[in-house]
This record gives sequence, C-alpha cells and structure tokens, in this order.
Amino acid sequence: MTTSADEAVKIIRSNDHVFIHSAAATPAILVDAMSKRHSELKNVSIYAMHTEGAAPYAQSDMQASFIVKPFFVGQNIRENIQNNRGSYIPIFLSEAPLLFRKGIIPIDVALISVSPPDQHGFCSLGTSVDISLAAVQSAKVVIAQINKHVPRTHGDGFIHISKIHYTVEHDCELPQMKDHAISHEEHLIGQNCANLIENGATLQMGIGSIPNAVLNCLTHHQNLGIHTEMFSDGILPLIEKGVINGSKKAIRPNVIDLPPLHRAAYVGEEPAP
Repeated sequence: MTTSADEAVKIIRSNDHVFIHSAAATPAILVDAMSKRHSELKNVSIYAMHTEGAAPYAQSDMQASFIVKPFFVGQNIRENIQNNRGSYIPIFLSEAPLLFRKGIIPIDVALISVSPPDQHGFCSLGTSVDISLAAVQSAKVVIAQINKHVPRTHGDGFIHISKIHYTVEHDCELPQMKDHAISHEEHLIGQNCANLIENGATLQMGIGSIPNAVLNCLTHHQNLGIHTEMFSDGILPLIEKGVINGSKKAIRPNVIDLPPLHRAAYVGEEPAP
C-alpha cells in the first residue's frame, strides 16, 4: 500500500523491535516520521548496523520512547551510547543476520530504502544489502521508501514489491562520505601501525580516518593481501600500484576476500578452481 511516511509508521507500537536500513540507504523520511511519534511510543528497540544522517530517536529527550541497540557505534549515536542510554551489541558483521533469521532478535518492523520496482516488480536494496537483507526477510512488517536515487545492484539484494507492506514514494539524494585531509596525529598513528605490518601480510580493516591513514603509509610495502568484511577507498591506490596483489595469501591467493556477506574480487590471475 502506498501512503505517507506519517501514516506508514503508525504500524509501529510500543515495545516493538525496529530495524533501520544501513549506511547510505538509511530511509531518512521514515526515521523522521517514526521519531516524531516519540510521545506516543515507549520502549521501542532500534537495531541498525550504521546509519547515515540524523538519528533523532537517539536524543536524550526520547530515551523513554526508543532504546538504541546498534551493532556499530557511529557518530550520530555515539553520545547516546556514551551516556548509557543505549545498548551496544558487540558482534561480527557476518554473525548479525543469524540473530534475525533465528529469531534471537525478532524484527517487528523494518524501515528500508529501495529502488523503484522493475517491470517484474522487484526492488533493489541498493547500496546496503549487508545485514539488511536478513532483517527484511525476517521482519513482520516492511516499510520502504521508494527512491529513484537508490541504485539497482546485482546479486541477492532484491525484494518483490508484494513483500513490502507499506511504500512511501520520496526521492532524495543519498548521503555521501567525503574524504578529508588526514591530520598530523592520524598520520603518526598510521605510520606506527604500518611499521608493524610485514611484506606479504594479509590485512583486515575497518573504515574511517585511521584505516585510511594506515593505508596511506603502506605504499612501499610489497605483496599485501586483503581478507576483510569492509574496506575504504584507501586500498584502491595500493591495488593500482601492485602493493596489494594477494600473491602471498595462504588461502585463495590473488583474491580480495570480503567474507561472508560479500563477493570476492580478483586482483591478479584468477586462481584455479
């Protein structure tokens, strides 16, 4: 059913468990509409990996209405967690989908962003499939912001329009992460970390300023490999220069591994099956 954001989020009840789509796919109009209902709601658990944009539900004046239970603590909810109003869940990204699929964390409502449906009625989860696909497939109710700016991405990241209970049509640009200059302190940290990395090592990394600072200091290393759940743009110059080639990896050489929610990418000769 196509409706307004304010009408769609009325399905959310006190004590519900709500999932919010990740990163650049955060459905801002649905988040705002839900947050505006804070005076009507109590004890709504909010689950998310990382969301971009404002998180009004994490403000101190809404703590009786919303309990933030993130799998990753980003800037928009850091104050909430630091002041013990929320409850951080320390878990590997790869393990989170099982919490939804097994009902350990039951999802009552999933708030997501999707591309417009194609001629067969399939919408794409776009920039964030990650743990969001499992949340969507496990949720009792799915509310989707249909946004023409959400890209159609290949792979197992589609949801049929018939599986969406409420759709809200609202086009808006997706948030973008802009690079910023690495500070002197960040550079020193990166330099110290890079000195600990041996040639031929396999890297696991996060995202943000510090991982980028480390990567910037690896330009003179050789034969590095990647086996990580996520990475930042800082690996791209190292791949182009041949610093990252995966040739010394003990498992799946010549491959950048992004297990288990993502596919692998070849950086050298494709290994024999």
